[in-house]
Amino acid sequence: MESPTYIALHKPRGVLSDDNPEDSRPTVRTLVPVEGHLFAVGRLDLDSEGLILLTNDGELANHLTHPRYEHEKEYRVLLVTHPDEEQLAIWRRGVVLEDGYRTAPAKVDVEGNVGKGTWLRIVMHEGKKRQIREVGKTIGLPVERIIRVRIATLKLGNLKPGEWRYLTREEVAALQDFVASKAPQRRPHPRPQRPRRM
Repeated sequence: MESPTYIALHKPRGVLSDDNPEDSRPTVRTLVPVEGHLFAVGRLDLDSEGLILLTNDGELANHLTHPRYEHEKEYRVLLVTHPDEEQLAIWRRGVVLEDGYRTAPAKVDVEGNVGKGTWLRIVMHEGKKRQIREVGKTIGLPVERIIRVRIATLKLGNLKPGEWRYLTREEVAALQDFVASKAPQRRPHPRPQRPRRM
């Protein structure tokens, strides 16, 4: 039995989240030379960066990736322009994308302006592929940069792009407690009653 492994990685831009034998580009496993199979929790597209959890704990990985558990993911997002209040309100309510999919409501806050651009902090419970970029494109707010800073209770912290570290016991316990709180509660089956003798 392998010992449980929990690793936080800051995935840089230009690095794949998944291994693909037919693709020569670097992957998150290239950056983390640890033996054994590790699940990547919280995949990011090639142009996005930020927190990815690598673990051999299959049960934890499944709970953190399955959409029905609706765990939070938090991002810092740099737009190429300044949004107005109507655009922010639309993003918060949910947006119908080109393929007809309607995104769930999200928490969207303005962090500040940088030149012609604006940093947003976005908290969402879903993770459709390239969702943030597609939402921005749909409502006229092109996205320049995406950095994921949190998955559930786990935070990116001070990790720089390409850096990784093992989780502390406290961080692992917090994730496990979070998963336990989201797991569906099993109702006990009622015991069949014996027929009464008259």
